[in-house]
Amino acid sequence: MLNLTLTTLASIVDTAWQGLNASDFRSLAILLVFALLFALEALGGYRNNPHKQTRQSYLTNLGTFLMNDTLMSLMSVSALFLVAENFGHWGLLHGMKDPVLKGVLTFLSFDFTLYLWHRLNHSHDSLWMFHKVHHSDPTMNVSTAFRLHFVEVVLTAMVKAIFIMAMGVESSAVLANEAFITLMVMFHHANIRFSGERWLAKLLVVPYLHRAHHSTLRKEHDNNYGAVFSIWDRLFDSFTEKEPEKIGVESVPGLGVIELLRYGLSASWLPTPKADVTSSILTEKMIAEAAYYRAKARGFAPGYDYIDWLEAEKEITNRMNKAKKSKAYPSFLCCCR
Repeated sequence: MLNLTLTTLASIVDTAWQGLNASDFRSLAILLVFALLFALEALGGYRNNPHKQTRQSYLTNLGTFLMNDTLMSLMSVSALFLVAENFGHWGLLHGMKDPVLKGVLTFLSFDFTLYLWHRLNHSHDSLWMFHKVHHSDPTMNVSTAFRLHFVEVVLTAMVKAIFIMAMGVESSAVLANEAFITLMVMFHHANIRFSGERWLAKLLVVPYLHRAHHSTLRKEHDNNYGAVFSIWDRLFDSFTEKEPEKIGVESVPGLGVIELLRYGLSASWLPTPKADVTSSILTEKMIAEAAYYRAKARGFAPGYDYIDWLEAEKEITNRMNKAKKSKAYPSFLCCCR
């Protein structure tokens, strides 16, 4: 009787396994890797964050994922698959005979496209307005990978669709690339550290590299844009190996799902700030960020440090005074990068 039961169970599992398609395998792989990384973080993450803050981060990020998944995420994968089915016969790589070489070139060019797109999200305020939602997590864990504003999800899907048509990517390659990159993004957001990490970082984006990208300091988080390979950052002078003192966006507290949605749709909205938001310490940090931005804009030419600081101080003070008069939260706090 027991043998019959085990045989029946094995038959059911085997039938269910055979019934899975490529999309199902992708979802299963993502779920398993998420569970593994979550377990490693639960056993003892690299950065010690307050339990309440970490719990809110997970709840908000997973809530955001479910909302995006319902509105766009699954549709975007299906839409990209359809784009590849209908337009994949176009593009630069379509006529290539060697499938291995074509697959390698497709993946490399896809990862490079995501590097450029990510960098654009940091350099243009109109894109940063949505992308700052991802950076606003005051902790950094595997769930942060899914902390995306739905507008950014839509725009990213459009960029990927253009890439598929321009390069002539086949539908099977779309699913494979999407799956692997999603796994890599979860991996480098995980709050973990392991031996050999710095060696692996010579080629791939690993957690300690991406932590610098989530620093509250712009001079640190305007680096390490890569999704899979770290070579793009090394080649295009956007590579850093600094351990950030703080994670997130300066002055932005932990936000709920609806608050995140509003935050990404406005350059000036935030919940009512705490009394110490306009403290002298925070003001000095904002002035330092503004002075750094001015120095960066002129190529860090020497001899202007004091002038940069005075001009930044004047700018921040004027904005804070205007914000107090209008009783609105300063927009530069929300968009501070």
